[in-house]
Amino acid sequence: MTAPDLRPLIVGSGIAGLYVALRGREAGLAPTIVTKSRLDESNTRYAQGGIAAALGPDDSPARHLADTTAAGDGLVDPAAARILTDEAPRRIADLVRFGVPFDTADGQISLGREAAHSRARIVHAGGDATGFHIEETLRARVLEAGIDIRERTVLARLTPLPDGALVATLAQDGGGTEEVRAAPVVLATGGAGGLYRHSSNPAIATGDGFAVAFRAGALLADMEFIQFHPTAFARPGAPRYLITEALRGEGAKLVNAAGERFLPSGAGRGELAPRDVLCRAIRRELDRSGADHVYLDATGIPRDRLDARFPTISRFLATYGLDLSRDPVPVAPAAHYTIGGVATDLEGRTSLPGLLAVGEVASTGVHGANRLASNSLLEGLVFGERAVRQLRRSSPGGPLPPPVVLDLPSPPGEGEDRREARLAEVQELLWADAGILRSAGGLAAADRRFAELAREAEPPEGTLPGPGANAVVAGRLIVRAALAREESRGAHYRVDFPRPRATWRHALGLRRSPMPSRGERRARRA
Repeated sequence: MTAPDLRPLIVGSGIAGLYVALRGREAGLAPTIVTKSRLDESNTRYAQGGIAAALGPDDSPARHLADTTAAGDGLVDPAAARILTDEAPRRIADLVRFGVPFDTADGQISLGREAAHSRARIVHAGGDATGFHIEETLRARVLEAGIDIRERTVLARLTPLPDGALVATLAQDGGGTEEVRAAPVVLATGGAGGLYRHSSNPAIATGDGFAVAFRAGALLADMEFIQFHPTAFARPGAPRYLITEALRGEGAKLVNAAGERFLPSGAGRGELAPRDVLCRAIRRELDRSGADHVYLDATGIPRDRLDARFPTISRFLATYGLDLSRDPVPVAPAAHYTIGGVATDLEGRTSLPGLLAVGEVASTGVHGANRLASNSLLEGLVFGERAVRQLRRSSPGGPLPPPVVLDLPSPPGEGEDRREARLAEVQELLWADAGILRSAGGLAAADRRFAELAREAEPPEGTLPGPGANAVVAGRLIVRAALAREESRGAHYRVDFPRPRATWRHALGLRRSPMPSRGERRARRA
């Protein structure tokens, strides 16, 4: 099949999906974008901090690489991280070419600093509205290019064929399904942060891509590593609106109700320590005090700097009668980013021929056990570009299985999807037992309940799964991996194994157990 004949199916419309579609169109392909909600609804839209790239005169890709590796706590894939940091400046140039209005000073792109970065290297647009401007710009370019778009449509199932092709079953909102022989499929469905009771993610981020890939037999990796953001707005009845750590980069402090700083002396960089360190410190302070939030105090930062750098946050807080320059802001941790996902190689190829994965749904190894701030949007760009090369001229490849791979059975179930009830229970289970602090007892109990939910929610053979069943599958993958990893590393913290262990310094794989045939199942029941 020649390049002009290729019609890749791109599932998802965040930065990774839109970028792949645009670059694919520039390469002469005819992509179709399938998106669960509106074209402009994704995690990208809500990203405040920006994109990391070594652009400053005192910076280099080598320094960016060192910071990325340090944050990943021993599990970063060196080759993937080197690609990410070396190619970052070129991908920023692509966004500039597409028209993203990055903030500038004296004709140069402005650079901010965030937690665990040794240099100011965060590019932003509209202050704290970077994701919004990227999403709007790329969406406009997609529409101008006339790329085929299917909104309110989900990828319900992927079926591998003997010849290596994939059949994608698409389901439209409100009913109706369609089977497409795809050539090829690019998963860019985002993460699973919305499966937690407290989350900075939009409601659509419920791990559908993980569930679809798992059922199709793809290898997944490192699903235990869920990154929590330490400072989400915490007021009853209000959304868990993200308060970007760029505010702490400008000098904001974390304090308790008495106005006292509480970060342990071992936190190293104080408010600019890695996110997992801050989340655990806040959680312990909340357990000690019985409160449900702490405060982020930015009152020492000049008002003009706050207004210029954080206009979106300032407007949001004003709706609740709060002024950054005057009032400490109530905050608490919230689920933010899924570090693991569908395992890929350095070209976006998964273990299934014809299936690529990019962005948050993918596990490239670049984040290790703990993602460095503002590397997420960058990952979608860098590995999206490499995936486009595979769309143009595919070649054999795929990820190597990690040293330990867990096989999970996924038999047909009773088919009662009950989306809202399933999602609510998954959110409670994950927040309580697979949250910031974890233990064998809680994880084992959650694992047993997820096994029951899987039997209740998974549809009968031949029936399409719904969003409730997908939430159960994704939640079960997180819990099973967290139970297996008997150590603490990066974003995964076990109170019963509070330190890293050399024997666990490797990725952890997950895949679906081969299903017995109907005849074998009948024989077992006989």
